[in-house]
Amino acid sequence: MTIPPMFERLIDDAAVFPPGSLPLPEAVPAHLAHRSAWYAALVGPLLCPASALESLAGLARGLPAPLEVAVVVDTGTAGVLAAADTVAQHPGLVLRGVEVPLRGSPLGENARRTVAALDAALGGPADDEPAYVEVPREPGWEAALDVLADAGYRAKLRTGGPSADAVPSDDEVAAFVVACLDRGIPFKFTAGLHHAVRRPSEHGFLNLLLAVGRAVEGAPAAEVAAALSLEDGAALAAEVGTLDPASVRRWFASYGSCSIDEPLAELGELGLVAP
Repeated sequence: MTIPPMFERLIDDAAVFPPGSLPLPEAVPAHLAHRSAWYAALVGPLLCPASALESLAGLARGLPAPLEVAVVVDTGTAGVLAAADTVAQHPGLVLRGVEVPLRGSPLGENARRTVAALDAALGGPADDEPAYVEVPREPGWEAALDVLADAGYRAKLRTGGPSADAVPSDDEVAAFVVACLDRGIPFKFTAGLHHAVRRPSEHGFLNLLLAVGRAVEGAPAAEVAAALSLEDGAALAAEVGTLDPASVRRWFASYGSCSIDEPLAELGELGLVAP
């Protein structure tokens, strides 16, 4: 069985990030194993911090094919251009995305600086090298989305973290989804999404797919938020199965997870994928 279109390249491999924190020399062969397995179509690029790109390039030398990498810029906005140049200079790497966290206030003004850095590094938005700006849950986040919409870049929301307050509420996630759709902005999620179905302190990635599906169909924010609270895996899987994959995945591009095995296993348990 092939991976259904709803799940194609859904999970970006964030193995080197917490809580997995796999060392790069282990993460690269693990990623290659994922990309050669029966479920390869489920897996997106390897996510790598900009500060570790040189090490990754060394590990990629001699591989039979270039390693697809999406760079998470941890070196400040000024590091976007250097990160893109580093990947371009190494034939063992191919750039499949850039992700930049937005920090500091006012968010709208900082978003404009970030967009300028992305334009300088990438020459503008591109589908084969999508650029995401991580928008924090702080006052001004909607103004930041306005800037991204004008520039044509994508948005990213952090859905988990080491503490309980790092997990956004259902209403916050729904507001982000609706705001992105209203502005025509594709988006991704990251952190705290190891499981398919909602848990007490974790969002489920199937819940997110359903929430986006409802939002695409024009449901009000309350119904979008309600999708995030569903805990019946069988019912959730059935409802996700009624959605149009092209409509949902046009906007919900992917999510980052330090585990591929856990989401894969739960999709299998729900009968949504199988070897």
